[in-house]
Amino acid sequence: MALYIVVLLGIVQGAFMFLPVSSTAHLVLTQHWLIGQGADLPPPDSAEMILFDLVVHVGTLVSILVVFRRSLHRFGQELGLGVRQLLDGPLAWPLPRALRLGLLLLLSVCVTGVIGLVFKLWFEAIFARPGMVALTLACTGVLLWISDHLPRRRRGLRELGPATAAWIGAAQGLALMPGISRSGITIVVALLCGLKRRWAAEYSFFLAIPTILAATGLQALELYSLNTVPRIGAPEMLLGFVVAAVVGTVALWLVVRLLRRACLRIFSWYLWLLAALVALGWVPLGGG
Repeated sequence: MALYIVVLLGIVQGAFMFLPVSSTAHLVLTQHWLIGQGADLPPPDSAEMILFDLVVHVGTLVSILVVFRRSLHRFGQELGLGVRQLLDGPLAWPLPRALRLGLLLLLSVCVTGVIGLVFKLWFEAIFARPGMVALTLACTGVLLWISDHLPRRRRGLRELGPATAAWIGAAQGLALMPGISRSGITIVVALLCGLKRRWAAEYSFFLAIPTILAATGLQALELYSLNTVPRIGAPEMLLGFVVAAVVGTVALWLVVRLLRRACLRIFSWYLWLLAALVALGWVPLGGG
Protein backbone atom coordinates (compact mmCIF):
# COMPACT_ATOMS: atom_id res chain seq x y z
CA MET A 1 0.00 0.00 0.00
CA ALA A 2 1.42 3.38 -1.03
CA LEU A 3 2.65 5.62 1.77
CA TYR A 4 0.41 8.54 0.77
CA ILE A 5 -2.61 6.25 1.22
CA VAL A 6 -1.35 5.21 4.66
CA VAL A 7 -0.96 8.87 5.67
CA LEU A 8 -4.42 9.74 4.30
CA LEU A 9 -6.08 6.89 6.20
CA GLY A 10 -4.16 7.80 9.37
CA ILE A 11 -5.42 11.39 9.09
CA VAL A 12 -8.99 10.20 8.52
CA GLN A 13 -8.81 7.93 11.58
CA GLY A 14 -7.21 10.56 13.80
CA ALA A 15 -9.60 13.30 12.74
CA PHE A 16 -12.77 11.25 13.11
CA MET A 17 -11.96 8.86 15.98
CA PHE A 18 -13.17 11.22 18.68
CA LEU A 19 -15.47 13.41 16.64
CA PRO A 20 -18.73 11.46 17.06
CA VAL A 21 -19.17 10.72 13.36
CA SER A 22 -17.75 7.17 13.16
CA SER A 23 -14.10 6.96 12.14
CA THR A 24 -14.65 3.40 10.89
CA ALA A 25 -17.32 4.55 8.45
CA HIS A 26 -15.05 7.30 7.14
CA LEU A 27 -12.20 4.83 6.77
CA VAL A 28 -14.44 2.41 4.86
CA LEU A 29 -15.84 5.12 2.59
CA THR A 30 -12.34 6.48 1.95
CA GLN A 31 -11.08 2.98 1.13
CA HIS A 32 -13.98 2.36 -1.27
CA TRP A 33 -13.28 5.70 -2.95
CA LEU A 34 -9.55 4.94 -3.29
CA ILE A 35 -10.31 1.54 -4.80
CA GLY A 36 -12.70 3.22 -7.22
CA GLN A 37 -9.84 5.53 -8.23
CA GLY A 38 -7.64 2.53 -9.01
CA ALA A 39 -5.55 2.47 -5.82
CA ASP A 40 -3.93 -0.84 -4.91
CA LEU A 41 -5.19 -1.76 -1.45
CA PRO A 42 -7.09 -4.71 0.04
CA PRO A 43 -10.92 -4.68 0.14
CA PRO A 44 -12.36 -2.86 3.20
CA ASP A 45 -13.91 -6.11 4.48
CA SER A 46 -10.68 -8.14 4.20
CA ALA A 47 -8.97 -9.38 7.38
CA GLU A 48 -5.78 -7.39 6.77
CA MET A 49 -7.61 -4.13 6.00
CA ILE A 50 -9.72 -4.50 9.15
CA LEU A 51 -6.47 -5.13 11.07
CA PHE A 52 -4.99 -1.92 9.62
CA ASP A 53 -8.12 -0.05 10.72
CA LEU A 54 -7.66 -1.40 14.23
CA VAL A 55 -3.95 -0.50 14.31
CA VAL A 56 -4.71 3.14 13.51
CA HIS A 57 -7.44 2.94 16.17
CA VAL A 58 -4.69 1.89 18.62
CA GLY A 59 -2.73 4.95 17.47
CA THR A 60 -5.54 7.18 18.63
CA LEU A 61 -5.35 5.58 22.08
CA VAL A 62 -2.15 7.59 22.48
CA SER A 63 -4.36 10.66 22.19
CA ILE A 64 -6.40 9.50 25.19
CA LEU A 65 -3.22 9.02 27.21
CA VAL A 66 -2.15 12.58 26.36
CA VAL A 67 -5.43 14.45 26.87
CA PHE A 68 -6.54 12.51 29.96
CA ARG A 69 -3.07 11.93 31.39
CA ARG A 70 -3.89 13.42 34.81
CA SER A 71 -7.12 11.45 35.25
CA LEU A 72 -5.48 8.25 34.01
CA HIS A 73 -2.47 8.72 36.28
CA ARG A 74 -4.71 9.22 39.31
CA PHE A 75 -6.89 6.27 38.31
CA GLY A 76 -3.84 4.04 37.82
CA GLN A 77 -2.44 4.92 41.23
CA GLU A 78 -5.75 4.32 43.01
CA LEU A 79 -6.34 1.09 41.09
CA GLY A 80 -2.90 -0.22 42.01
CA LEU A 81 -3.56 0.57 45.68
CA GLY A 82 -6.94 -1.19 45.52
CA VAL A 83 -5.41 -4.31 43.95
CA ARG A 84 -2.72 -4.45 46.62
CA GLN A 85 -5.37 -4.18 49.32
CA LEU A 86 -7.32 -6.97 47.65
CA LEU A 87 -4.24 -9.22 47.59
CA ASP A 88 -3.51 -8.48 51.26
CA GLY A 89 -6.91 -9.66 52.44
CA PRO A 90 -10.65 -9.03 52.38
CA LEU A 91 -11.59 -5.49 51.39
CA ALA A 92 -13.95 -3.32 53.34
CA TRP A 93 -17.24 -2.50 51.65
CA PRO A 94 -17.79 -0.40 49.61
CA LEU A 95 -14.86 -1.15 47.33
CA PRO A 96 -12.28 1.58 46.64
CA ARG A 97 -13.55 3.83 43.85
CA ALA A 98 -10.83 3.01 41.32
CA LEU A 99 -11.12 -0.76 41.86
CA ARG A 100 -14.90 -0.55 41.52
CA LEU A 101 -14.54 1.51 38.33
CA GLY A 102 -12.01 -0.97 36.95
CA LEU A 103 -14.45 -3.84 37.51
CA LEU A 104 -17.23 -1.89 35.82
CA LEU A 105 -14.99 -1.19 32.83
CA LEU A 106 -14.21 -4.91 32.68
CA LEU A 107 -17.94 -5.68 32.70
CA SER A 108 -18.52 -3.23 29.83
CA VAL A 109 -15.71 -4.84 27.81
CA CYS A 110 -17.12 -8.32 28.42
CA VAL A 111 -20.59 -7.29 27.24
CA THR A 112 -19.03 -5.71 24.14
CA GLY A 113 -17.05 -8.90 23.53
CA VAL A 114 -20.14 -11.11 23.68
CA ILE A 115 -21.98 -8.93 21.18
CA GLY A 116 -18.92 -8.77 18.94
CA LEU A 117 -18.44 -12.53 18.89
CA VAL A 118 -22.11 -13.26 18.25
CA PHE A 119 -22.56 -10.72 15.45
CA LYS A 120 -18.97 -10.53 14.12
CA LEU A 121 -19.66 -11.85 10.62
CA TRP A 122 -22.78 -9.73 10.22
CA PHE A 123 -20.98 -6.57 11.35
CA GLU A 124 -18.02 -7.23 9.03
CA ALA A 125 -20.37 -7.72 6.07
CA ILE A 126 -21.45 -4.09 6.45
CA PHE A 127 -17.92 -2.99 5.53
CA ALA A 128 -18.71 -4.05 1.95
CA ARG A 129 -22.21 -2.45 1.84
CA PRO A 130 -22.12 1.36 1.63
CA GLY A 131 -25.94 1.47 1.72
CA MET A 132 -25.93 0.01 5.23
CA VAL A 133 -23.20 2.47 6.20
CA ALA A 134 -25.55 5.28 5.14
CA LEU A 135 -28.25 3.94 7.48
CA THR A 136 -25.91 3.62 10.46
CA LEU A 137 -24.52 7.13 9.85
CA ALA A 138 -28.06 8.53 9.94
CA CYS A 139 -28.75 6.68 13.21
CA THR A 140 -25.64 8.18 14.79
CA GLY A 141 -26.85 11.64 13.79
CA VAL A 142 -30.15 11.03 15.58
CA LEU A 143 -28.34 9.91 18.74
CA LEU A 144 -26.19 13.04 18.82
CA TRP A 145 -29.23 15.25 18.34
CA ILE A 146 -30.94 13.55 21.27
CA SER A 147 -27.88 13.94 23.51
CA ASP A 148 -27.82 17.73 23.24
CA HIS A 149 -31.49 18.02 24.16
CA LEU A 150 -31.30 16.01 27.37
CA PRO A 151 -31.84 17.88 30.65
CA ARG A 152 -28.89 18.35 32.97
CA ARG A 153 -27.57 15.00 34.18
CA ARG A 154 -26.71 14.60 37.88
CA ARG A 155 -25.12 11.17 38.40
CA GLY A 156 -21.39 10.89 39.08
CA LEU A 157 -19.10 7.89 38.85
CA ARG A 158 -20.03 6.88 42.40
CA GLU A 159 -23.60 6.28 41.17
CA LEU A 160 -22.44 4.25 38.16
CA GLY A 161 -23.59 0.66 38.69
CA PRO A 162 -23.34 -2.70 36.89
CA ALA A 163 -26.56 -2.16 34.92
CA THR A 164 -25.32 1.13 33.47
CA ALA A 165 -21.91 -0.39 32.70
CA ALA A 166 -23.63 -3.26 30.89
CA TRP A 167 -25.77 -0.87 28.83
CA ILE A 168 -22.69 1.13 27.84
CA GLY A 169 -20.88 -2.10 26.91
CA ALA A 170 -23.84 -3.18 24.77
CA ALA A 171 -23.86 0.19 23.04
CA GLN A 172 -20.15 -0.16 22.33
CA GLY A 173 -20.83 -3.58 20.83
CA LEU A 174 -23.20 -1.99 18.32
CA ALA A 175 -20.43 0.45 17.41
CA LEU A 176 -18.53 -2.43 15.82
CA MET A 177 -20.72 -1.63 12.83
CA PRO A 178 -19.18 1.02 10.54
CA GLY A 179 -21.30 4.14 10.75
CA ILE A 180 -22.12 3.83 14.44
CA SER A 181 -19.74 6.12 16.33
CA ARG A 182 -18.18 4.32 19.30
CA SER A 183 -17.63 7.50 21.25
CA GLY A 184 -20.98 8.91 20.19
CA ILE A 185 -23.18 5.96 21.13
CA THR A 186 -21.40 5.18 24.42
CA ILE A 187 -21.55 8.82 25.54
CA VAL A 188 -25.23 9.09 24.58
CA VAL A 189 -26.15 5.89 26.44
CA ALA A 190 -24.18 7.05 29.49
CA LEU A 191 -26.09 10.35 29.39
CA LEU A 192 -29.40 8.53 29.03
CA CYS A 193 -28.45 6.55 32.14
CA GLY A 194 -28.02 9.84 33.99
CA LEU A 195 -24.23 10.34 34.04
CA LYS A 196 -22.93 13.89 33.94
CA ARG A 197 -21.37 14.91 30.63
CA ARG A 198 -17.82 14.97 32.01
CA TRP A 199 -18.04 11.46 33.42
CA ALA A 200 -19.88 10.11 30.37
CA ALA A 201 -16.98 11.28 28.21
CA GLU A 202 -14.21 10.01 30.49
CA TYR A 203 -15.86 6.60 30.94
CA SER A 204 -16.32 6.28 27.18
CA PHE A 205 -12.73 7.17 26.36
CA PHE A 206 -11.26 5.06 29.18
CA LEU A 207 -13.36 2.14 27.92
CA ALA A 208 -11.83 2.53 24.46
CA ILE A 209 -8.38 1.51 25.72
CA PRO A 210 -8.98 -2.16 26.69
CA THR A 211 -11.66 -2.62 24.01
CA ILE A 212 -9.55 -1.53 21.05
CA LEU A 213 -6.45 -3.35 22.30
CA ALA A 214 -8.44 -6.57 22.68
CA ALA A 215 -10.10 -6.22 19.26
CA THR A 216 -6.73 -5.55 17.60
CA GLY A 217 -5.15 -8.61 19.22
CA LEU A 218 -8.02 -10.86 18.13
CA GLN A 219 -7.93 -9.53 14.56
CA ALA A 220 -4.14 -10.05 14.40
CA LEU A 221 -4.59 -13.65 15.52
CA GLU A 222 -7.28 -14.19 12.88
CA LEU A 223 -5.05 -12.82 10.13
CA TYR A 224 -2.14 -14.98 11.34
CA SER A 225 -4.37 -18.07 11.31
CA LEU A 226 -5.20 -17.48 7.64
CA ASN A 227 -1.52 -18.15 6.86
CA THR A 228 -1.45 -15.58 4.02
CA VAL A 229 1.16 -13.00 3.07
CA PRO A 230 -0.32 -9.60 4.02
CA ARG A 231 -0.16 -6.76 1.49
CA ILE A 232 0.19 -4.21 4.31
CA GLY A 233 3.58 -4.44 5.99
CA ALA A 234 4.82 -3.37 9.43
CA PRO A 235 6.27 -0.01 8.22
CA GLU A 236 2.89 1.00 6.79
CA MET A 237 1.14 -0.08 9.99
CA LEU A 238 3.60 1.98 12.09
CA LEU A 239 3.22 5.08 9.92
CA GLY A 240 -0.57 4.90 10.10
CA PHE A 241 -0.29 4.48 13.89
CA VAL A 242 1.85 7.63 14.32
CA VAL A 243 -0.24 9.83 12.02
CA ALA A 244 -3.48 8.78 13.75
CA ALA A 245 -1.97 9.49 17.18
CA VAL A 246 -0.90 13.04 16.30
CA VAL A 247 -4.11 14.05 14.53
CA GLY A 248 -6.27 12.28 17.13
CA THR A 249 -4.85 14.36 19.99
CA VAL A 250 -6.12 17.57 18.40
CA ALA A 251 -9.53 16.02 17.61
CA LEU A 252 -10.00 14.71 21.16
CA TRP A 253 -9.15 18.09 22.70
CA LEU A 254 -11.84 19.63 20.49
CA VAL A 255 -14.61 17.10 21.13
CA VAL A 256 -14.22 17.22 24.94
CA ARG A 257 -14.88 20.94 24.86
CA LEU A 258 -17.85 20.60 22.52
CA LEU A 259 -19.37 17.86 24.66
CA ARG A 260 -19.22 19.94 27.83
CA ARG A 261 -21.02 22.74 26.00
CA ALA A 262 -23.69 20.35 24.60
CA CYS A 263 -22.74 21.18 21.01
CA LEU A 264 -22.58 17.68 19.52
CA ARG A 265 -25.72 18.24 17.43
CA ILE A 266 -23.64 20.21 14.94
CA PHE A 267 -22.27 16.85 13.81
CA SER A 268 -25.79 15.50 13.25
CA TRP A 269 -26.26 17.68 10.18
CA TYR A 270 -22.95 16.51 8.77
CA LEU A 271 -23.86 12.85 9.33
CA TRP A 272 -27.29 13.21 7.76
CA LEU A 273 -25.81 14.95 4.73
CA LEU A 274 -23.12 12.28 4.35
CA ALA A 275 -25.70 9.49 4.77
CA ALA A 276 -27.87 11.03 2.07
CA LEU A 277 -24.94 11.37 -0.32
CA VAL A 278 -23.95 7.75 0.25
CA ALA A 279 -27.52 6.47 -0.09
CA LEU A 280 -28.04 8.40 -3.34
CA GLY A 281 -24.75 7.15 -4.73
CA TRP A 282 -23.30 10.65 -4.95
CA VAL A 283 -20.25 9.66 -2.93
CA PRO A 284 -18.08 7.80 -5.48
CA LEU A 285 -17.38 4.31 -4.14
CA GLY A 286 -15.46 1.35 -5.46
CA GLY A 287 -16.64 -2.21 -5.60
CA GLY A 288 -14.49 -3.58 -2.76
